[in-house]
Amino acid sequence: MLRLTDLKLPLDHTEDMLTTAILKRLDIEAAALTRYTVARRGYDARKRGAIALIYALDIETPREAELLRRYADDQHIQPTPDTDYHFVAQAPAPLSHRPLVIGFGPCGLFAGLILAQMGFRPIILDRGKEVRERTKDTWDLWRKRNLHPESNVQFGEGGAGTFSDGKLHSQIRDPLHHGRKVLTEFVKAGAPEEILYVSKPHIGTFRLVTMVENMRATIESLGGEIRFSQRVDDLLLEPSADGQQQIRGVTLASGEQIRTDHVVLAVGHSARDTFEMLHVRGVYLEAKPFSIGFRIEHPQSVIDSARFGPQAGHPILGAADYKLVHHCKGSHEGNGRSVYSFCMCPGGTVVAAASEPGRVVTNGMSQYSRNERNANAAVVVGIDPADFAPFEPTFDESGGSPLAGIALQRALESHAYTLGGENYSAPGQLVGDFLAGRASHDFGDVQPSYKPGVTLGSLDSALPAYAIAAIREALPAFERQIRGYAMHDAILTGVETRTSSPVRIKRDDSLQSLNTRGLYPAGEGAGYAGGILSAAVDGIKIAEAVALSIMAKPQS
Repeated sequence: MLRLTDLKLPLDHTEDMLTTAILKRLDIEAAALTRYTVARRGYDARKRGAIALIYALDIETPREAELLRRYADDQHIQPTPDTDYHFVAQAPAPLSHRPLVIGFGPCGLFAGLILAQMGFRPIILDRGKEVRERTKDTWDLWRKRNLHPESNVQFGEGGAGTFSDGKLHSQIRDPLHHGRKVLTEFVKAGAPEEILYVSKPHIGTFRLVTMVENMRATIESLGGEIRFSQRVDDLLLEPSADGQQQIRGVTLASGEQIRTDHVVLAVGHSARDTFEMLHVRGVYLEAKPFSIGFRIEHPQSVIDSARFGPQAGHPILGAADYKLVHHCKGSHEGNGRSVYSFCMCPGGTVVAAASEPGRVVTNGMSQYSRNERNANAAVVVGIDPADFAPFEPTFDESGGSPLAGIALQRALESHAYTLGGENYSAPGQLVGDFLAGRASHDFGDVQPSYKPGVTLGSLDSALPAYAIAAIREALPAFERQIRGYAMHDAILTGVETRTSSPVRIKRDDSLQSLNTRGLYPAGEGAGYAGGILSAAVDGIKIAEAVALSIMAKPQS
């Protein structure tokens, strides 16, 4: 087959128009077109009212060789790439120690799945509960203000991605098409087939719950073992011949020890106690940049109109999203920082995402339908380790504590809890009042979706002064890109602190920890992913590295 890319047609084109466009582009007669399939479909909304669909198509034609020669210099007509997944190994028999995966979010899920499909029968541990019990516990916070520290938006089967928009697009480099493997497995587990070709695929929380259960069943059917409510509290280590340390297993909170030489660490970005344990055990960690800010809510209709104009509401387009960035001027407290939108959830809700008592954290979520009244997104400011010093007593100019970012997160989340009324309500402010520097007292046309509730007031103390100044500068700039963005009644809800991991667990070319053999830091928590798709792809790469390491060692 050959792949034809960048083929544009009007939004309301017919199938005959698409066929005609293919024939014209390739300059062939209808008899030479055997069939075609859509590899990718996106849209160009730069001209509101004249939105175009953009296709990548896989073409079957008996004239394939001739066409590839004729269009050899045309980057939009190329051979269809091989996107099938190819396993790197098959497990030996016997297997002296089964590999261990810690964490059952997107990264741990795919690390476990790939290892199971290769016959390595992994043991997978998650500190939280299976997904349906976890859902009940999460709703207990949202409805009754009861936080379950080991079972919430952050911890449990499916990871933080389960309570999200289920976005499945990423900007990672993926030359081996591991992302295609992820999407294919999701479809097998019950996701809509359209995720294989739409440019910004998403699934939504309700579908993710069933899919995760189905994938768990697949792993178990292949000999994998999945154990919930099993928090790892320590590593079993011994010195290795090269002066580093070698992992030999883990100790659970129950006191049970599990022996293994290969541990995939896919704990997510909120496993703060795990990071502290790793630091004590001498595993190399370093502080890394991340972002802090607020959630912002607008009527979805405002975003749809601004993005799509008269074609807003078209079923192919669905609810509009956006991606914004503003680089602040360096002449004030914003100090040249970047402010950007993050994790935009069309037609969704803002959710309570705390995992520690006495703290408030926001996140965003959508269902597949994306039909809730409000659009929400994080508006966040980039920060780096130099900003962490005031929050970590052991931080100094030589580099300080790798856990300093966690101290900053905890300080902001604790203060948000206080501002919200110390009952897991979140502090909020109308955008107009935030820009004017005055406290809010009454909601306008936009009703916040955050549960348990929003306490209005001033957000000026919710973030460091430089972050407040940067966001104040950015919102009018965003208004110039999306009319209505800085509308008075839009709601800011705080705080957003879990944008990415505040630490990086560095790894070498073999994807093992720099100084701990057999430990494979993976996914968002280790600082190597950002979102469902990139975390899942990293899980695949880690599983391959573990498999090749096991195959390289003689089995007893």
